[in-house]
Amino acid sequence: MAQTAERMKAMRERRRARGLRELRLVVPDARSRAVQKRVAKQVAGLDRGRESEAMRWTESVSEFDAR
Repeated sequence: MAQTAERMKAMRERRRARGLRELRLVVPDARSRAVQKRVAKQVAGLDRGRESEAMRWTESVSEFDAR
């Protein structure tokens, strides 16, 4: 186990030397039934008109839009 910790420390130091920084994200597990229910409940509560407006704006400023 100590060897693993030392290798990870060395890897982080090499990355820092290259100007990189480690970032860890903790996100909800979309496979979890509880998370799926929570997301479905939140989606059901969205205002369709406001969401459509937000999507139109996003598409209007997107660099991937056809020109």
